[in-house]
Amino acid sequence: MAFHGGGWWAFLSHDEQQDRPVVTRDLLIRVWSFARPYTRHVLLLLVTILLTTAITLVSPLLMRALIDDAIPNANLRLLNLLALGLIAIPVLNGLVGVWQRDLSAYVGESIIFDLRNAVYGHFQRMSLRFFTQSRTGELMSRLNNDVVGAQQAVSNTLISIISNIVQVVATLAIMLALEWRLTLLGLVIVPFFYLPARRIGRVLRDLRRKSMVLNAEMNATMNETLNVSGALLVKLFGREERELARFRRDSAAVRDLGIRSAVIGRWFFMILGIIGAIGTALVYWVGGRLTIEGAFTVGTIVAFGAYLGQLYGPLMSLTNSPVEFAQSMVSFERVFEVLDIPLEISEKPDAIELSSARGSLTFDDVTFDYADLPAGQPAGLSEVVRYSWGGNETLLRRGGRTREVAVGVNDVGGQPEQTPDNEVDEPSVARRIALKNINFHIEPGQLVALVGPSGAGKTTITYLIPRLYDPTEGRVLIDDLDLRDLTLRSLAENIGMVTQETYLFYDTIRANLLYANPDATQEELVAAAKAANIHDFITSLPDGYDTVVGERGYRLSGGERQRVAIARVILKNPRILVLDEATSHLDSLSEALIQEALLRVMEGRTSLVIAHRLSTILAADNILVMDGGRLVESGTHEELIAREGLYASLYETQFRPDRDAAVGVDDLM
Repeated sequence: MAFHGGGWWAFLSHDEQQDRPVVTRDLLIRVWSFARPYTRHVLLLLVTILLTTAITLVSPLLMRALIDDAIPNANLRLLNLLALGLIAIPVLNGLVGVWQRDLSAYVGESIIFDLRNAVYGHFQRMSLRFFTQSRTGELMSRLNNDVVGAQQAVSNTLISIISNIVQVVATLAIMLALEWRLTLLGLVIVPFFYLPARRIGRVLRDLRRKSMVLNAEMNATMNETLNVSGALLVKLFGREERELARFRRDSAAVRDLGIRSAVIGRWFFMILGIIGAIGTALVYWVGGRLTIEGAFTVGTIVAFGAYLGQLYGPLMSLTNSPVEFAQSMVSFERVFEVLDIPLEISEKPDAIELSSARGSLTFDDVTFDYADLPAGQPAGLSEVVRYSWGGNETLLRRGGRTREVAVGVNDVGGQPEQTPDNEVDEPSVARRIALKNINFHIEPGQLVALVGPSGAGKTTITYLIPRLYDPTEGRVLIDDLDLRDLTLRSLAENIGMVTQETYLFYDTIRANLLYANPDATQEELVAAAKAANIHDFITSLPDGYDTVVGERGYRLSGGERQRVAIARVILKNPRILVLDEATSHLDSLSEALIQEALLRVMEGRTSLVIAHRLSTILAADNILVMDGGRLVESGTHEELIAREGLYASLYETQFRPDRDAAVGVDDLM
């Protein structure tokens, strides 16, 4: 194992310069806030620690009595009692240890339960922007690896520190009572425990942080390539070997980091062990001479030697405890980083319940910038390693700056090459200003078609209606009420949305339908499926409504998935419908079934449809024509054709004159 850049101490000096967690009072208070609900159990843990320490300290005293009194004086009664005592000590210690483990497991698992629920709940309240700019594998890493690491800090590290402190104090008290001179001699080497712990410990702490971010990256890679869509893409482009090589690179970085941690840790404890052995030898050498001179008994030196072992063990652990504690604080830092991300879409304390919406919809001078966020608010998770898809370098993006991680792909332990702090990825201009000064009004029950070329801002408009995003400027209103003044739950209950890319859970058709309305009856379920033209297909399946649809619904065809999604919206029974009517990838039978289902679901509801077919456009009460994030035209089909503007151009280019109007267009995007 080679260390570059000037040898071992140069390597340590370099790693000391890396970012390190700062264990502040506020951080400790926040950590304790998660343990506070279990204060009674923590106090009982302290009691068990005191009991185990007291029981352990009795054993050397029994050995001294055995050597100095029972054996020399041939006292069989005392010998029998001491022998029973030597048996009782491990039994009592074991029983108290089981109790202690039960308490620590309860506290630890309860904390991991609370942390995981807090993180997951915060994820659920995050805006769509957060998920578009965070990789799923990284989110999973925060919920699993980091939360478990935080739990270990409380249930293992803190308990170990407290146990060692109690044992050191109690052992020192007894040793001073036995022989103060030998005690002071044994303490002479204590400072030498601290020196290697201070230097090497920092390295181990930083390696732990790097291990977390590298594991998060590996989880993200697995999540991207092992889901159905990712696996399909890999196979279609024949990139199995490339993805295997990328995964090998990620896992190799994790492996090499693990090797470094193990070897450095072994060196650390070897040095501490040698220091402890020197101290023990010194005490036995001086104590042996004093025993020969008759200063004290053989039993005393034996007991003192046993206490010395009980002193050095906890002392060695305590020298590394600040390191272990700081390492465990890294897990809490990463968990708190998630919990501290501000909510972009939040509900006002006095939000209004939209109980029975009429269904009018208004865009009032709406502008939307995808890059617009409150100052200091991250779009996604920040402290994550992201590997370049096209190169070999490993980049860490943290707090708006880009730099190479100390653990390189091919040079583990090498010197990182810093990159300029101003190298920050910015979204393209086309992605940033998605909408500019949009104004329109939809009356209750109207059908409005949304058309325009690709990138015109149609999808962004549909995302603003259910408040997946908030406008940068202007307002979106339902029944003349600003969406930001409404409760999120009532808003969701009044708006139904069917996207072009249908998502189904890996569950039964019934469960996927009931996701819209868990209290729906079987009759309501069947009625919704019939309205969506999917009931006959479902009943033809061997398991009917209990058929498992597979990952993301891939066991069903595209048209079948869309009809299940339409049935799900019908079951929700919203007042406002937002639809992406894309059917260009379906066969004509599926198209016809979906179009018929859409006509049923739109009846009597306010509907905004990204229209891809002429039949929908002709049926619309109004047509909104988007281009470059602006609303450039609006009106009926005949009015817009007469204007000879963008809509007329789209109509001429997208429709062939000899096509039947009922067939329509495949795509106006």
